Amino acid sequence: MKQLREQVLEANLEVVRRGLVLYTFGNVSGISRDDNLVVIKPSGVPYERMKADDLVVTDLEGKVVWGELRPSSDLDTHIHLYKAFPEIGGVVHTHSEYAVAWAQAGRPIPALGTTHADYFYGPVPVTRELTADEIKNDYVRATGVAIAEAFGNRDPMEVPAALVAGHGPFAWGRTPDDAVHNAVVLEAVARMAMYTFSLQPNAQGVSQALLDRHYFRKHGAAATYGQSEK
Repeated sequence: MKQLREQVLEANLEVVRRGLVLYTFGNVSGISRDDNLVVIKPSGVPYERMKADDLVVTDLEGKVVWGELRPSSDLDTHIHLYKAFPEIGGVVHTHSEYAVAWAQAGRPIPALGTTHADYFYGPVPVTRELTADEIKNDYVRATGVAIAEAFGNRDPMEVPAALVAGHGPFAWGRTPDDAVHNAVVLEAVARMAMYTFSLQPNAQGVSQALLDRHYFRKHGAAATYGQSEK
């Protein structure tokens, strides 16, 4: 688990470098599927003094199995996503400003252009509002449940992010680093979408043909973007 703890530490520090968090906001986790163990940022620890040994290891029931500190308060959301989306290997939650604005407005981010289409195969969904009972009784897990519900039968790897209504964004990927990469792009497309609607309130977004062309050139068996491995 030492290697995974180092990967998760680096991913947490990357969200700071990319300007996605303030103070101790946000958290990144990673999972070892072989061990069914999650590594996550400790709660409330400043990023500038966080070390790999500060990260907390839990099982998939949220029980701490390694570490001296309390895990992130969002742990149960991460755990639910790992259970609901078995292909993911990392989860990141931020309060990045433009994505939060869409979440607070309760609006999905539509696929308005090819930057969005390169990473997200369609709109980034927004969850339903949580009920008063969910907020009172099992708020953090209910957040994960609402994210999974927002996808229905959609492949969560085709749109590796969601907006939690009134709260903010969660993103994921095959590794913690991949999850942070997607969170960075999510913030960029959230900002671009806001600017687009300020210029053209009736913007309709990309056609299905253009969405397909840009998404599948980077994803899937027939992807052509980048260099092939030798």
